[in-house]
Parts: sequence; structure tokens; C-alpha cells
Amino acid sequence: MNPMSKKFISFKLDYPVYTLDKRLFLPAGKELTSEALDELIATNMDTSYQTLPFLEYGTVYDDILRLLQDPPYHAIFDEPKRKIALNLMKKINFIPPILESLEYFKENDFYTYRHTLMVFAISTIMARDLLEKSEDWIMEAMAGTIHDYGKICIPLQILNKSDSLTRTDRSILEHHALAGFVVLSYLLKDHRSFAARVAKEHHERRDGSGYPLAISLRDKMVEIIAVCDVYDALLSPRPYRPIAYDNRTALEEIIEMAQGGKLSWDVVQTLVSHSRKDRPHFRECKLSTEKRGKPPAENLYGIIVEKEG
Repeated sequence: MNPMSKKFISFKLDYPVYTLDKRLFLPAGKELTSEALDELIATNMDTSYQTLPFLEYGTVYDDILRLLQDPPYHAIFDEPKRKIALNLMKKINFIPPILESLEYFKENDFYTYRHTLMVFAISTIMARDLLEKSEDWIMEAMAGTIHDYGKICIPLQILNKSDSLTRTDRSILEHHALAGFVVLSYLLKDHRSFAARVAKEHHERRDGSGYPLAISLRDKMVEIIAVCDVYDALLSPRPYRPIAYDNRTALEEIIEMAQGGKLSWDVVQTLVSHSRKDRPHFRECKLSTEKRGKPPAENLYGIIVEKEG
């Protein structure tokens, strides 16, 4: 993992941040600096959390096992890779507020629940290929499970909206990145923690075109999770897109992002290599830049309307 930048980028919250039980945490308009976050975290330093096994929480184990055998993930996760992913997950513990968010999403926004599990699973095997220090990727990959934690602060009517988003809807939805950063900084008692940074940066891009801060994404593990986030989002049915992308078209969309300088070529190569039947080493995986797939019909993603109705 690359070292944290010494310069902290302060930001203002456009929308409130609240806890899972809807208790106001920070109001909209709050200016957050490094010092302000340290003060916030200090209010939680005396709180003690007991960590619990991730795979033993609720139906997580059964759900992951089933999802890994659904197309197209069944082609990526053959039996050896399923064992790798599950053995890693057995080593991961989370504090109760994080585990409780999984139950919240399972009941209220199943896409986010499923998505967090699958981003974790695929990021673990990609990290195994790309990161040199095995001890690092074990703990870093766990952030793939909580990268969308900030969605607890997004109204369910927006998360589950089936028609086009308004500009306000989109702005509120994008708030989840900073909200997740703030809450995870508080819960983990460190705004420099890797999981908090992943929550903040998983929508950033290498060319600075992402959000929320439009910074250049340079950390390899954060980028792995960012790529997995895009990939699984394309593969998943959504209220605004009843039919998911097929695997080929999803990979073509991600290759195009790499061509445009938004994502690293080696990270995208690694993802594609795991989808190939012959399982080539990612550095030997040749990528076609020809787009032959077709996005699904009735896909409203990215379409913004000026107002409701």
C-alpha cells in the first residue's frame, strides 16, 4: 500500500452524515479538516468494540457461497479460487456497527448487500496477483466489503429509484463516498485508516475525473477495489436497468476506461485474465480494444433529468 499523502484535503459536507439508526452525526455544511476529524474521532476513543467473524454473521457465508456460483462469477471462481476467497474471509473480523450495515442493506437494498460481498471476493484474488506483500493484501482486501458503507446515509428512495435520477438525486448519491469516509474514520478511530480511505476514493480515477474530490487515484489496492466496484455494478440488475450487462460487454466498458486513462492497464488486465478459460498470467493477457458487445436495453444509468416528472 502506498503511503498516505501528507497533505489532507479538507472538504465541506453538502449533506448530513448520520448513523445506521438515523441519529444525526454531522450536519450539512460542516467543514472537515484533519484537525476537525481528529476532534470527532477523539469523542469515540473510549468506546470499546468487540470484533466478530465476518463469515459467521447472519447468512453471509451461505450468501457468498451461492453468489460465487452464479454466472458469470462461476467461471471466475472455480473451486480453487472459491477456497482462496473463503479462506481469506475466514480471517476477517469486523466491529458490530459494520456488520449491522450488511443486515440493513440485505433487508432494504439487496443490490448493495450483494455488491459489497462480490467486490470483496473478486478484489481478494486480484490483490493476490498484483500486490507483492501477501500480508498486506489480506487486510487491505477487507476494505472491499465496506467501501459503500456511506450508503447508510442515502435515502432508500434514491438507492432504489427505478427511473432517471435528478441532478439533486445524483449529488445526494455521490455523498456516500465522503459520508463513508467520515463514519468509518470515527468507528475505526483513524481517518488515515485504509478502509476509510477506500470509502472516500473508490470513485476517483487516475485522470482525476472521478468524485468526490477529483483527485488522481494512485494507490494500487484502492484501484483494484475501484475496478471491482465498476465491474460488479455492470454485472448486476438494478432498478434503473432491469437487465444486467453480459460479461463480455462489461469487460469492454472497463477496457475502454483503461484506454481513456481512467484506470491502470495492469489492473484491468488482471480482471480480464480471471475471466479467460485458459487463465493466462495477467501480464500475458492480451486485451482487444474492439467493442463488440451491446449495452442492455432500458439502461437509465447516467441519464440525468432536470426535475421529477
